[in-house]
Amino acid sequence: MAKTPFILFIALATASFVHAQGGGNPPNSQPGKCYAKCYIPNQYELYPEQVMVKAAATRLAPVAAEFETKDIELTVKDAATQILPVPATFTDVPEQVVLRPEGKRPVNPTSAYEVSTVRFMIRPEHTRIVEVPAVHETITEKYEIQAASTRVEIVTPRYDNVSERIEIKAPSTKWVKKQVGPECLGSNPEDCFVWCFVEEPAQYQTITSRVNLGCDGSGVENSGCTRVVEVPAKYGTYTRKRLKIPATYREETVPAEYREFQLLKLKPGAKTYDDILHAETATVTTKALTNKASHTEETVPAETKMFTVEVVKSQATYREEDEPAEFATVTKRKLVKTGGFSDWREVVCGEKLTGYSIMQIQEALKAKGYEPGPLDNSMGESTKKALLLFQKDHGLPQGALDLETLKALGINI
Repeated sequence: MAKTPFILFIALATASFVHAQGGGNPPNSQPGKCYAKCYIPNQYELYPEQVMVKAAATRLAPVAAEFETKDIELTVKDAATQILPVPATFTDVPEQVVLRPEGKRPVNPTSAYEVSTVRFMIRPEHTRIVEVPAVHETITEKYEIQAASTRVEIVTPRYDNVSERIEIKAPSTKWVKKQVGPECLGSNPEDCFVWCFVEEPAQYQTITSRVNLGCDGSGVENSGCTRVVEVPAKYGTYTRKRLKIPATYREETVPAEYREFQLLKLKPGAKTYDDILHAETATVTTKALTNKASHTEETVPAETKMFTVEVVKSQATYREEDEPAEFATVTKRKLVKTGGFSDWREVVCGEKLTGYSIMQIQEALKAKGYEPGPLDNSMGESTKKALLLFQKDHGLPQGALDLETLKALGINI
């Protein structure tokens, strides 16, 4: 009973193929051997193909402004004038002063003379120059530390996903065995099958790619994705002295200088001897003005200080960087050999398919990585499916247990 399903499978396959091919007997057939026309599937070759999922594009990258340092000189105190006084000059003038006049010796010298005080001017009245210094006021001013510049801002563009169907398998045709319905004339409906020539539709794979739509809604790549922002200048402060009132001068009067001398003067009516007394004199040095006081003006230079500032060497801009396209690999099939029904081939006769030979087939399938189900010496559905899958994977005729399949399994029945 274990071999009945597969004998029916072989017999029905043989009868169906013969019927599909218009009947007839296999040529050069030998007694005791069984023959069948088997369906050989189309043979395909798989090949990879790269499909672009993202087109090559350009990416915008900002380039910052470049600055360079520079030293500038700023005035911290204004230039001014300084008054330099030039004093008056004098010359020494000697002068003889009579301290006691010539006369006769008095009878009583002590009482004959009287003392009088005389003032002599030894330096005349004159003027001198006095400086009135300049007046400064302290103010705070701004200076530019960093010049105004620009900054480029890059806005990320909007992307949209676009899907495209890629054909990975072309449409094809194949024979499919189908069970007949109530119109089967046999006593067992399982004995009735028909082969149908059906079309297999093409197979597609959906590839989604990203499209750069820009930033302004125009759909143009990177359109409107840059904007220039003005960066204001940076300022610092410093304190300086500004001239408020220039330097001037004023004249001051220096009073004359005097010196007092005591003189002996003969009193009126005093009696004297006949002796003559000589006059007594003294030399007094006085100063005569030769040049009046004056002044000169001297320029005091401004005071400066060095400050370090940054000036723009190149304004901000942007550069375009290339982004390579991105690809996805899809596997496609190419028909290399058209299948169909084979010529008559020798198959295993039903009576030769024993439990032992089925066990050999099951063990061989399992050894080659196919799952035949339980090793029960029975040609069950799992064993049939594994056998058909083995034939399909190895490009063998499908639908019958032919000698070529047994040879591929390494079995000799």
